[in-house]
Amino acid sequence: MGNGKSIAGDQKAVPTQETHVWYRTFMMEYPSGLQTLHEFKTLLGLQGLNQKANKHIDQVYNTFDTNKDGFIDFLEFIAAVNLIVQEKMEQKLKWYFKLYDADGNGSIDKNELLDMFMAVQTLNGQQTLSPEEFINLVFHKIDINNDGELTLEEFINGMAKDQDLLEIVYKSFDFSNVLRVICNGKQPDMETDSSKSPDKAGLGKVKMK
Repeated sequence: MGNGKSIAGDQKAVPTQETHVWYRTFMMEYPSGLQTLHEFKTLLGLQGLNQKANKHIDQVYNTFDTNKDGFIDFLEFIAAVNLIVQEKMEQKLKWYFKLYDADGNGSIDKNELLDMFMAVQTLNGQQTLSPEEFINLVFHKIDINNDGELTLEEFINGMAKDQDLLEIVYKSFDFSNVLRVICNGKQPDMETDSSKSPDKAGLGKVKMK
C-alpha cells in the first residue's frame, strides 16, 4: 500500500507492512467489521449538523461505500485512506468527479459542485476560497462549451492542463485533516475535551510514518 510518500501536511501513506495494525485497530473499534454512517460522523465530530449539512456528509460517506451496502468495511476504509494520500492524479480526479456528481448522471453542474465544496469544508475545517469564487473559477477554466455542466472528460482534461487550478482543487478538497483525525483520534481544528481520552476510538494508537 505504498512506500510512505508524503502528502499535504506532514502525513504519510500507510506502508504495506502496517496494514495489519490498521486492521486490528479497525476491528477493535468496529467488531462487526463495518463502520456505520453514524460512527463515521461520530469519529469526525460531526453530530448535530443541520439537514443540508448532513446530506453533504452522507454523500461523502457514500462515495467511500463503494459496494453501496450502507457500511464502510475495512477494505473500503483502507482504500479511502490510500486514495487520499497517494493515488495518481487521474484516479484522484475520477474520484473527485464521482464525489461531485451527486445525482450520478455523468455530469457536474454548479449546484452539485457548490454543495460538495461546502461539505468538504465542513469535514476538513479549511477555507481556501469562498464557495462562489471556487465554483466560478472552475467553470470559467474548464467548461469548454459553456453549457453550465462538466463532463468527466472536460473535468480531467481541464485539470490536467491547468496546474494552478489543479493545485487549488487539491487544496480545496484536501482530506488530510480528516486522515489526521482517523490516525490520531483527534477532532479537526477543535480544542480537545480534557475529559476525554486523547486516544479516542482507539485510533490514537495508529501512527503514520
